[in-house]
Amino acid sequence: MTNVVLGPILRYTDDTSATVWLELDEACTVEVLGNAVDTFRIGGHHYALVPIRGLLPGTSTPYDVRVDGALAWPEPGDTHPPSRIRTVPRGSKARLLFGSCRFGPTEDASRRRALGPDALESCARRLMDAPERHWPDAMLFLGDQVYADQTAPQVRRELAQRRDLSEPPGEEIADFEEYTALYRNGWGDPLVRWLLSTVPSMMIFDDHDVRDDWNTSLEWRTAMAAEPWWRERLLGGLISYWVYQHIGNLGPDDLDEDPTYLAVLAAGRAGDALPVLREFAARADTELRAPEAAPGHGSGGTHGRYKNVRWSYRRDLGSLRLVVLDTRAGRILEGGERAMLSEVDFAWLRDQLRVDADGREPPAADVSGDATPVVRGDVHEHVVVASSLPWLLPHAVHHLQSWNEAACSDRGRWPKLAERIRQAGDLEHWAAFRASFDRLAEVLRAAADRPGTASVSVLSGDVHHSYLAEAEFTPPTRSRVVQVTCSPLHNATPPHLTVPLRMAWSRLLTAVFRRLAGRAGVPPVPLRWTKSTGPYFGNMVGVLEADGEHVLLSLQRADDDGGLTTIHRSALT
Repeated sequence: MTNVVLGPILRYTDDTSATVWLELDEACTVEVLGNAVDTFRIGGHHYALVPIRGLLPGTSTPYDVRVDGALAWPEPGDTHPPSRIRTVPRGSKARLLFGSCRFGPTEDASRRRALGPDALESCARRLMDAPERHWPDAMLFLGDQVYADQTAPQVRRELAQRRDLSEPPGEEIADFEEYTALYRNGWGDPLVRWLLSTVPSMMIFDDHDVRDDWNTSLEWRTAMAAEPWWRERLLGGLISYWVYQHIGNLGPDDLDEDPTYLAVLAAGRAGDALPVLREFAARADTELRAPEAAPGHGSGGTHGRYKNVRWSYRRDLGSLRLVVLDTRAGRILEGGERAMLSEVDFAWLRDQLRVDADGREPPAADVSGDATPVVRGDVHEHVVVASSLPWLLPHAVHHLQSWNEAACSDRGRWPKLAERIRQAGDLEHWAAFRASFDRLAEVLRAAADRPGTASVSVLSGDVHHSYLAEAEFTPPTRSRVVQVTCSPLHNATPPHLTVPLRMAWSRLLTAVFRRLAGRAGVPPVPLRWTKSTGPYFGNMVGVLEADGEHVLLSLQRADDDGGLTTIHRSALT
């Protein structure tokens, strides 16, 4: 009998369609709500992404999973509520749950104590006891869904059956096969498995999904490329991200037009699609970072970056227009340039937000050729831009990172020392890509000035603490621009960093590092920002609720008793 290895995971939903993702232990036919597909094979593993169309807006439909005609989900004896697919009508109210940085279950008791309660499991418990009308309409995972450079004992046992862990990369993940064990461990917990089967999820990677400090700088990339094990690690990371995370971000219509997905289906149903994805991953690692790569095509802005590679995507959820940015794989580091997003990606972002850099409504297609039709009068009241890395940092940290970027450049006095400081201190956020920081500020300003925009929110994670910051432009924008940083879902903040992270907002430290950056030639920042609340420490989930013209934010911290406590709630409009 065929068994479900992982899933079902409810991924994409809109007002009339959905997709459900699964991993199975052998080739089969998978059916959900009368929609049947054959599995495809990657590296000896079998996957299915079931597209579901024809749903009614604003409905909730329970579903099960049948494999070769036999009931496979829910499993016998399952006491969880039925898995459901809920559709959100366009323009309606919407509730989005978000967070980042989740280290999976571990058998190490001391590590469990250090990690604290899992906020994702706490969220699942709350939803099981809550009326369905209070459930989130989607979850957004903002990076570090898995930790390829830190493995739990149960994962290491699987790795040790394949190779000698005393040889590099040691207890870290080495290739695609080992990534599959990492995802099974992270998403196999019964509570989390039920949650993922019921609440639609969106995902974007950050560094630990591949390796700590991934693409921090050209020097980092050069050093890693010299490691004999790195290429398989990188290819395995990108291949596993594509199948476990990325394709679920795409809707059924986008999948029908995605050349890589179609090629994988063709190869993976006839044989094994791993060679197709190895070539894709290698191309993605080079094309995405090429400063002058030729633009490609795409549907709805969800794919088609260069030829057929783009990890960034857009989703419309009720009255939310959500644009999720890849701030890792697509960094420009070669050719004497340094940018968080390429020229093509900034043009794509403006297109998704329907603004030019000067605030005007753009033509139907931007300069990249990646067209998104602009529907006149189709106003999405609330703009949400998601970046795994915070755009607005504590002021002193911002100026430190901008100084470090200048110090690492050719005009710096001690560039090698500055590079060591950059890598040791993780100085690689938007502030360390200062030109990109300024460009994003201008795009967000234009979005906030666009008539009909009620709010602009930037959601981020990564930094293992949570806070709320508000941008202040001159002249003031029509609507507020607020950043919400929520991290981690299940990880720890080193105790020695909590005091410095609080002090980094102080006027004294800000003045010191602003002066340091100015002496290095860093220009003044084009805006001001203030911390509205935080920093908060502990495992956390954020909830963004849009209803009409209003947006409410909640930060909820996981308790030791398995519950969630709201530690902050405020209106963003």
